[in-house]
Amino acid sequence: MRRVKVWPESWPLRTSFIIARGERNEAGVVVVEVEEEGIKGVGECTPYPRYGETAASVQAQIAGLISELEQGMTREQLQQALPAGAARNAIDSALWDLQARRQQSDLWQLTAMAQPDTIEMAQTISLEAPEVMASSALALWQNGARLLKIKMDNSLITERLVAIRAAVPQAVLVVDANESWHSEGLAARCQLLADLGVVMLEQPLPADDDAMLENFIHPLPICADESCHTRATLPALAGRYEMINIKLDKTGGLTEALALAAAAKEAGLEVMLGCMLCTSRAIRAALPLVNLSRFVDLDGPTWLADDAEPALPFCCGGIRLSNAVA
Repeated sequence: MRRVKVWPESWPLRTSFIIARGERNEAGVVVVEVEEEGIKGVGECTPYPRYGETAASVQAQIAGLISELEQGMTREQLQQALPAGAARNAIDSALWDLQARRQQSDLWQLTAMAQPDTIEMAQTISLEAPEVMASSALALWQNGARLLKIKMDNSLITERLVAIRAAVPQAVLVVDANESWHSEGLAARCQLLADLGVVMLEQPLPADDDAMLENFIHPLPICADESCHTRATLPALAGRYEMINIKLDKTGGLTEALALAAAAKEAGLEVMLGCMLCTSRAIRAALPLVNLSRFVDLDGPTWLADDAEPALPFCCGGIRLSNAVA
């Protein structure tokens, strides 16, 4: 018989994390532990207010399934028992981890994915004054980061981007507006991004107001984040986006995320692999998706003052898996 535990944790950030939606100074996560025959599998999720989630609501969802989980609920059964979201992700991740440990294996082997030695990933530039963002970009570049993800709101777009590009002329830049822009003026902004060599724009419009993208001619790829959660959301993205951002907290875990990545490829959409503010526990669960992704944005733990052990070896704009502890 299994034993299941669930608890919240709060991880202070080393510096404020600011996006168009607001400022964060800590990462609030919920952890699930599933123990079977002395072997423990652990999963983590980050409840997200944008999707109506709180630590309390996520814990309540998980608590409602503890009896079924302890009686042997499978990942397949879990997909039907909970909707996509943070709660399902924590459980799904714990069940994957439990299976890997019981079989003395790892997620790479369980998903038949080849493990790279190094993962190159985006480093996020938080929303600040133009000169502060430019300084942050330069510091990241000097530390080895070559792909930078720039957070934007609806103001000082030209000033911020011009300052950043001047500071890091050779960096690969992507811009994330977090739904803060409007259809009016979008064409000019897309052209500005293209002129500055930005390679992708993420979720410029609110998820419930992105229909205008269907007939919108744009000079750089646009990626769906808040507009894409699971395979069920893919049909609405046709003709609007060229890429999707897959996050386990949106898909409800690796099980659906793998299926979503395959369906996206079949639909001609590229993949960006993302994350919330979280610890290394959450990132480990997403790693099998790396080889299916054009861009990898898994820097959540790098914003923490301290990370959960065993922490992944983040270094020089990436993760050195050859140095990772299982």
